[in-house]
Amino acid sequence: MTAVDDRPTVPAEAPRRRPNPVIALLRNSWRQLTSMRTALVLLFLLAVAAIPGSVLPQRGVNPEDVRDFFTVHPDLAPLLDRAGAFEAFSSVWFSAIYLLLFTSLIGCITPRLRDHVRALRARPPAVPSRLTRLPQHTVIPAPDGGAAAVAETLRRRRWRVVVRGDEVSAEKGYLKETGNLIFHTSMVVLLIGVALGSWYGWHGNRLLVAGEDQVFCNTRQQYAEAKLGPRVDALPRFCMQLDEFDARFLETGQPAFYNAKVTVDEDGGVRRPAEFSVNSPLRLHGANVYLLGHGYAPVIRYTDRFGRSQTSAVPFLSTGDIGLTSEGLAAFPDANVDPETGERNPELQVAFSGLYLPTAPQQPPFVRSAHPSEQNPLLDLVAYRGNLGLDGGIPGSVYQLDQRQVRNGRLTEIGTKQLRMGDSWTLDDGTTVEFLGSRPFVTLSVRHDPGTTLLLVSSVGLVLGLMGSLFVRRRRVFVRVLPAGPADPDGGSPTGGSSLVEVAGLPRTEHPGFAAEFAHLVAAIGAGGRPGDAGTGPGTQARAREGVE
Repeated sequence: MTAVDDRPTVPAEAPRRRPNPVIALLRNSWRQLTSMRTALVLLFLLAVAAIPGSVLPQRGVNPEDVRDFFTVHPDLAPLLDRAGAFEAFSSVWFSAIYLLLFTSLIGCITPRLRDHVRALRARPPAVPSRLTRLPQHTVIPAPDGGAAAVAETLRRRRWRVVVRGDEVSAEKGYLKETGNLIFHTSMVVLLIGVALGSWYGWHGNRLLVAGEDQVFCNTRQQYAEAKLGPRVDALPRFCMQLDEFDARFLETGQPAFYNAKVTVDEDGGVRRPAEFSVNSPLRLHGANVYLLGHGYAPVIRYTDRFGRSQTSAVPFLSTGDIGLTSEGLAAFPDANVDPETGERNPELQVAFSGLYLPTAPQQPPFVRSAHPSEQNPLLDLVAYRGNLGLDGGIPGSVYQLDQRQVRNGRLTEIGTKQLRMGDSWTLDDGTTVEFLGSRPFVTLSVRHDPGTTLLLVSSVGLVLGLMGSLFVRRRRVFVRVLPAGPADPDGGSPTGGSSLVEVAGLPRTEHPGFAAEFAHLVAAIGAGGRPGDAGTGPGTQARAREGVE
């Protein structure tokens, strides 16, 4: 006979599928990118990458300084330019670090937020079987009401409490992880705010002289310096005229009060008055106007050899001293044009380079103003005649004379003169120049940044989240009501037949102050059962000290 094997057939184990190496590589790369260590490294790299933007001049802020850097460092500047050092915050490497940090933070926050929500919805764990193994432990007389009274005492102190029969579990300190998540979420919001400001924001600087003939309209051509984000299509339409500027100074020359009064036209013909100061910008539709500084524009009238006069209010820029000593250039390239033929002789162009002192000293030398207010104004002029070089196609400053024209002999100095307000000066060819007075001017910064609200919210969130993360500690407390022991007729039982509660505490993180908090909590639980005694009997104090220690 043939033996029959009636044992059950064991199915063959299916062969294991080897994971796709590409998917495994992507999964491991994502885990590394979203780890906290990588986020900290990227944050450090972002700070390092911002150093060139702080040390080196940037084209978007001051292109003149970039040009000067090329002149001073002709070999180093091209190398830095190819690396994007003069446009650091819009370079490829800075954007790459920025985007990686943004992705890392989102990937790090999302799973932690999910786990934190689960922890908030979960109940505190059950009481361990051996409470004596926990760092803090003590036994005290049970309060009246047993576990319910203990739970109520803990709830009044904002503990999350769960009662399971004669056992009470309590947990506190969830704000630590909440603060941590708020901090990191605020960093993401901060990055979004910076990105919005970079893409959709714009700013420009403008010097505006007081007077009806000086009107500024919000177009890029009228800014001395302007930078528009790559997503900015058009600027908001408004025009502004400086009517009056009030500047007050202390006796020491320190500024005490700046206030500008302007007329604004935002709605195409509807003009309205407005005023603003240093700490109170003018808020318009789509832009804010900030007052950065002020100065004086001497009013100079020049009468050429044909008797035609030209009047110009020329802004003189401060040299940096507290007395607002200023220097500038009054150029008249269209002077001395023959009225009959209309021919313009470039060799007869006139310019006056000068120094303006709002309050000249009583005795020479007149090189520095004694006070920023106009108490004794003095205009020290140097006259030049010749070709100013304005038709050469080479960019130059409107506030300084092109010294190259002086060095090559195309401009000739023809004299110097110090003029008080109302004085005139007759030059060697019979032409005259007069100092009529001065007008105030202001330096304005017009800005629009759509990310400012997000930056404010993120800054508040960073502070609050950091405080919660640093100062809140996660901890747990477990309480078990012990059954009453037999009463000792001789009075030897310390409990006298009453029940006890066993209290234990466990800090989830290092918490040096948890021992003192646990001692106060034990005293409160004891006080809940015996008002007036608060669990302060000799035996209770000894056991509490043993548990705290």
